[in-house]
Amino acid sequence: MKVTYYGHATVYMEVAGKRLLFDPFISGNELAKDIDLEAIKVDYLLLSHAHQDHILDTEAIFKNNPDLTLISNFEIINYFNEKGIENALPMNLGGKIQIDDLEIKMTIAHHTSSFPDGSYGGNPAGFVVKAQEGTFYFAGDTALTNDMKLIADEYKIDFSILPIGDHFTMGIDDALRSADFVQCDRIVAMHYDTFPPIKVNQEECLQKAEKANKELIFIEIGKSVNL
Repeated sequence: MKVTYYGHATVYMEVAGKRLLFDPFISGNELAKDIDLEAIKVDYLLLSHAHQDHILDTEAIFKNNPDLTLISNFEIINYFNEKGIENALPMNLGGKIQIDDLEIKMTIAHHTSSFPDGSYGGNPAGFVVKAQEGTFYFAGDTALTNDMKLIADEYKIDFSILPIGDHFTMGIDDALRSADFVQCDRIVAMHYDTFPPIKVNQEECLQKAEKANKELIFIEIGKSVNL
């Protein structure tokens, strides 16, 4: 699976012949100023929750990819339906959908969720994506929670995409515990450095991961790795 990082929690995946994009926040992120939004080609756009730093570029992505399918909770789907994005698959916590050889399950995330105007954005969520090439967990914005242990009961997770920035989400210590909960030794870092409160010391994070026998992967914005 090819993983491209566009900063903050914006992750692009090429898996099972599909192009997935999670939580697009590029135009508002100074660290991602060199990313060309128009060049991003997407089949499925997945939104974990309604905060602006996770949905900001949804309409721009749709403009350049009018055939994309939006995947999110019922409230977020309704919000973007009214903005002209009608091709959508609404989900809710615990639900699964099957897209050809791709299975997507919506998982619990402990966070808040509201649209930029303050209206209710439904429950925040994460996603488990299972394909022949492997299975990964995109946690979304979340605190550490025992519910993560249930993921390991159902799936063999090859890598987890976890927030490490602390302050608004898990920090590195809880992210490492989360990896234990889902029984996964490989972590792709997200939701860090975008704003001063979530700035991290990458070297310190790497040292903590090594001590915990985990592989922590920092992907430079705009770059890709194969996992």
